Amino acid sequence: MLTRVKSAVAGFMGGIMAGGSSGGGGNAGSELPLKFPYMRPEFLGLSQDEIECSADHISRPILILKETRRLPWATGYAEVINAGKSALNEDQACCEVVVARRRPMSYCPPSTPSKTPTAKRRNSLPNGEGKLGEDGEGLVFHYWALFDGHAGSGVAVVASRLLQHHIACQLQAVIEILRNLASFPPTVLGEEPDSNPYLQGNTPGPHRALTRAASLRGAAGAPSSPCNTPHPPRFFTEKKIQHESLVVGAIENAFKEMDAQIEREKQVHNITGGCTALTVVYLLGKLYIGNAGDSRAIIIRNNEIIPVSTEFTPESERQRLQFLGFMQPHLLGNEFTHLEFPRRVQRKEVGKRMLYRDFTMNGW
Repeated sequence: MLTRVKSAVAGFMGGIMAGGSSGGGGNAGSELPLKFPYMRPEFLGLSQDEIECSADHISRPILILKETRRLPWATGYAEVINAGKSALNEDQACCEVVVARRRPMSYCPPSTPSKTPTAKRRNSLPNGEGKLGEDGEGLVFHYWALFDGHAGSGVAVVASRLLQHHIACQLQAVIEILRNLASFPPTVLGEEPDSNPYLQGNTPGPHRALTRAASLRGAAGAPSSPCNTPHPPRFFTEKKIQHESLVVGAIENAFKEMDAQIEREKQVHNITGGCTALTVVYLLGKLYIGNAGDSRAIIIRNNEIIPVSTEFTPESERQRLQFLGFMQPHLLGNEFTHLEFPRRVQRKEVGKRMLYRDFTMNGW
């Protein structure tokens, strides 16, 4: 019996290895072309032979940087393939210095990776902070990202190649605003910030506000009076948006656009699986962390562990997903209800009273 089990497992793993040896992490039977070939992080500088050796589930080599201080801020990195769960390493990473240049939004999003040679990009990695580009028309930011892939390596490869370009694309719309840190961002893009004195509650000039009766009588300052002056607009309050919020919004929109692009690309390319995305952006002296999935970013300072990201797990997303199932029952597929039960309901239990949890509940 034990021999038959071992043979079955060996045959199963052999099938996985055969299907994954094509190099793209795609489905063996798929006729669609790969969006990007299977790869390891570019900053590792591995040859094709080394990439193939890294997928050895017996020796399981630990991959580290070949050169010291090759990444900004002396960033370290190490990886090892799993112990047989998948034929290829489904995780990816990226570390780059990216320039967001002032261009029209129609330029976005790029569908191809940067054409800058690896050696040139490696030598241009400073250890300083994000600053204005040399041409004065862009913003430089440092970018680190990890992608925990599952059910295939395709999506992680695509995200590792393109997400940083989506972030740069979204920052292009607010470059001029981010360069002017002395003023609050304007509500209407293209206008001067705080150009309307009424936002500050001050009426310009010596003119006083008119009563409705005085205005109807044609008093000085009324629309029909000889001494016509502009009528002061209504007072209203307006939220003051911080510059940091624009960067946060750009990263959030980049995540959304990356997800939408992958959905489109899957119609014409063989892109398997899915992945989490954990990114760190250093721009204008501040760190911004973006996360989708259950990856985690922490800061260790004086032996203290400080979480700097929020994880999205089935438990943390339970109420949102239940509400979505309640509002759109067709999304439930073969599940008969959006309610959560302590275990799967058996046919003989249908019609009986059971413990459950709805989207409005934390208890049972």
